[in-house]
Amino acid sequence: MKQYAVIGLGSFGMKVARTLAERGAEVIAIDEDIKKVEEIKDVVSQAICLDSTNEELMRAAGLEDVEAAVVGTGENVEASILTTAVLHRLNVPRIVARAASPLHSQILERVGATRIINVEEQMGEQVAKGILAPEIHEQIPLASGHSLVEVAPKRDFLGRTIGEINFRAKYGVNIIAVQKRNPIVTDRGESGFEVRINDLPRPEDVIEANDILVVVGSDENIERLTGGES
Repeated sequence: MKQYAVIGLGSFGMKVARTLAERGAEVIAIDEDIKKVEEIKDVVSQAICLDSTNEELMRAAGLEDVEAAVVGTGENVEASILTTAVLHRLNVPRIVARAASPLHSQILERVGATRIINVEEQMGEQVAKGILAPEIHEQIPLASGHSLVEVAPKRDFLGRTIGEINFRAKYGVNIIAVQKRNPIVTDRGESGFEVRINDLPRPEDVIEANDILVVVGSDENIERLTGGES
């Protein structure tokens, strides 16, 4: 099972850790405040009280083995930057760091953060979902447990038609549009994409590597689509 780390257990970090755990993830929660560690210990796989800026302590806690880490210590700018740098040195593949200002964001990127966020507790759940399903580019909650999402196709979908995969029957979701992203080189010699929206996808349309699928369905069925089932 993949492991995730949440470092800094303020309201935001607590929400991310709880949401990850509720969705079945193995979570290592870390904070210097023993009271916060005690509060979360029965929810997550491991809750550890330590200084996250200490590389040796972080290594000993198993942070080298996590799939992704969330640095929620946005208010303590120095600790946030040092913790992000430590995670980068430990070769954590994805480091999501919370920033307090534009300058803070720039520094976090320079020391190894792969994603910067500046949100409060109500966004913690969406961040957790993004960590568990990085192929989801955008998610818009709809009424009664349904969402509209933009999702990158799985490798198994590539080269197959929409009708062959039969999303509605297999996953219980509807493909309402497909963003076709064709690689281009600009006049300045820069690489980019030319985006074309196919808002009437047909069963015979073939899914390609740079496509983005626009999907509507229940949150449960979207999770099935973005999970391990092919």
